[in-house]
Amino acid sequence: MKWPFIKLIPKNTKFGFVRFSIPAAVVSVVLCIASLVSCFTLGLNFGIDFKGGTVVEAVWDKPINLAQVRERVGNMNLRDVGVQDFQEPNQAMIRFLPPEGADASATVDSVKAELRAIMPGVKFPRVEVVGPKVSEELGTNGALALGIAIILVVLYIWSRFELQMGFGSIVALAHDIILTLGFMSITQLDFSLTTIAALLTIIGYSMNDTVVVFDRMRENMRKYKKMSFGDIIDLSTNETLSRTIITALTTFLALLGLTVVGGETMQVFTVIMLFGVFIGTYSSIYVAAPVLILWPPKRGAEKAAARTEADARP
Repeated sequence: MKWPFIKLIPKNTKFGFVRFSIPAAVVSVVLCIASLVSCFTLGLNFGIDFKGGTVVEAVWDKPINLAQVRERVGNMNLRDVGVQDFQEPNQAMIRFLPPEGADASATVDSVKAELRAIMPGVKFPRVEVVGPKVSEELGTNGALALGIAIILVVLYIWSRFELQMGFGSIVALAHDIILTLGFMSITQLDFSLTTIAALLTIIGYSMNDTVVVFDRMRENMRKYKKMSFGDIIDLSTNETLSRTIITALTTFLALLGLTVVGGETMQVFTVIMLFGVFIGTYSSIYVAAPVLILWPPKRGAEKAAARTEADARP
């Protein structure tokens, strides 16, 4: 039995994507510049994984007075103290760095004792302690993982397609990463190991869409030798559009469910992925392919029946 709503997705579309490539390029450049400015001014909200320190989650049977908690913990001579609420008013998260030279475990016990004094019966379901050396190693490894993933993806595109298509994939990849980092900078979402996992997933998702469009484009370049390159891009994008819509929609719905019921641990990952799905789909249509208009690949010399532009359209 077929899913009834699948019929709502158009099959034989004839959208003129290329004619909007210049406005889309202007928008992309402006957004990338704004994202870079945001990253250098607002900065990224590095979590405990990269910044180091301690996170204590507190749960009480009554709404927690955050102002009172900030005052009591703030008077303990701790560094970089941050107190924020969760989705429920009876939950709070306290972040801090121990004083220089102080024992981390002893500092955590002191914070717990201080919280118990103002909230009798408070529970601490989660306590995380990351030292500066560990956080530095995690940051280095995270950056290394991103770098290796980007290099491997680019090498794969270059080995499978023409040099020009490899360049288009690099531009699309840089576009997606910059906009995602800008989104995180503006929203001040925690930049943690979970974020690195989300970025790696976005890279894979974006490149998957780009490979599908490029593969169809290469086939059409062989079949329609007299068709202009702009029409080749439009034709290839339209032929893969239904697949792109279905993939993006199913991924979006799954991530939306995780965002709603997945809890705070999953929420940062799913929110970044939701943004990445949108940006990755957009870049495969309006960044990777239109870049080839400025530097079009050479037509192959394969023995295929040359068809005119009129032959390609019903």
